[in-house]
Amino acid sequence: MTLPDPTAAYFRAPLAELLAILLRQYRRPLRSREIELTDADGVTLAEMIVARAPLTDQARAVRDALAALIAESEAVLARWDLTLAQALDTPMDQIPGWETTADFLEIANEKANAELRISTGAALLTALGQTRYATYLVDVVARGVDDLDAVIAQRVLTFVSGLPADEADWLSKIRVWAAAQ
Repeated sequence: MTLPDPTAAYFRAPLAELLAILLRQYRRPLRSREIELTDADGVTLAEMIVARAPLTDQARAVRDALAALIAESEAVLARWDLTLAQALDTPMDQIPGWETTADFLEIANEKANAELRISTGAALLTALGQTRYATYLVDVVARGVDDLDAVIAQRVLTFVSGLPADEADWLSKIRVWAAAQ
């Protein structure tokens, strides 16, 4: 018996819906930067992104805050001398600085949150036209992880680059595209 692909629905979902979900996840971090983003605001912003509409003042504020949040998460990984790609490839038992189970769990949570914030923030920023973050998305897709983050990364890269996901050797071509940004 073949099990259904749990990511198939995410490949079919409208991109604006996926981006709105990511924006909802950022409500609290954005609020800490004095940016109130309601669910309706997130849906509107996601629809603007997909329509390639000019950015509003609120969209620019969100973009700038997302860049700052990614920088904070990069600093978390840098404590262990890791980039996002290295962090994704590094098992938790190879991360230094823990002695007890509680330490391990705390560090694992910090690492996972930093990875997630970078990957989802990069998806939003790339969709918002900040393509210098596209290499992070390539890192997520290249890991072959069949999860929502990898699907969103691929969908955003396809949307922004214009390179169809079913293109032969898509990953190699998207790497070249992302490196040129």
